[in-house]
Amino acid sequence: MGIIGTFIVGLIVGALARLVMPGEQKMGWILTALLGIAGSFIAGYVGQAAGWYQAGQGAGWIASVLGAVVLLFAVQKIQSK
Repeated sequence: MGIIGTFIVGLIVGALARLVMPGEQKMGWILTALLGIAGSFIAGYVGQAAGWYQAGQGAGWIASVLGAVVLLFAVQKIQSK
């Protein structure tokens, strides 16, 4: 997948994570896309460490959204301090 496709998938995953997470997140669409991309990387890394995915295999949609939600939760906790 090219960089544009990765950005679009990241935007969708980030938007879904923001919809699932309660509260207001003050971020634009670029940060939302970066959130989704980072969430996908986190989900892929955890999935490979747990043996759910093979090396080089990307995480699924649900795992990517869960990874983005975990990342968004961690960022909110850090910002609230």
